[in-house]
Amino acid sequence: MTEMKLLSVMVVLFLVLDPLGNIPVFLSVLSNVSPERFKRVVIRELLFALIVLVIFLFAGKYILDALDVSQPSLGIAGGIILALIAIKMIFTGTESIFHVESGSEPFFFPLAVPLTAGPSAMTTVILIMAREPSRWPEWLFALVCAWLLSAVILYYSGFLSRVIGKRGLLACERLMGMLLTAVAVQMFINGLSQAKLL
Repeated sequence: MTEMKLLSVMVVLFLVLDPLGNIPVFLSVLSNVSPERFKRVVIRELLFALIVLVIFLFAGKYILDALDVSQPSLGIAGGIILALIAIKMIFTGTESIFHVESGSEPFFFPLAVPLTAGPSAMTTVILIMAREPSRWPEWLFALVCAWLLSAVILYYSGFLSRVIGKRGLLACERLMGMLLTAVAVQMFINGLSQAKLL
């Protein structure tokens, strides 16, 4: 098993959190929220997402044990999920997936879960902890760093949307999708290797 590098884990977590791709969704879902409330809601939802991911980071081993899922199986499944997310990032947008009732303020769903702390992010943190649980302080640090960078981007999402523009955001999301595709393929190959199927 190859040792995971802290920086690589940070990058992967940042990619699966997909803050640039989430900007249009945040702006759309929060379009009816007053500017004064906008940033407070963003911070609240991102904190919810961080709490969920930290829970999955530390409870991942027990979830795997309860489901009797092996690390190779998780690696293969994680690679497939990440590949699906990456393909969607490249070829379509995420704006039309999540809806809230008109005039209502989102709470936990859909911005915290499943948009920020989605299946790909949950699977990634579980997989990281399952491979090298003794390095949990590093993984927690990587998660917080990736989340913090994502939080800064989403906090200033209105400003970034005006500066970069819709096409710029779409280009950034597709670039992140391409990078995530490579990560997904590598995760899938590692899972097959651990299962001695390759």
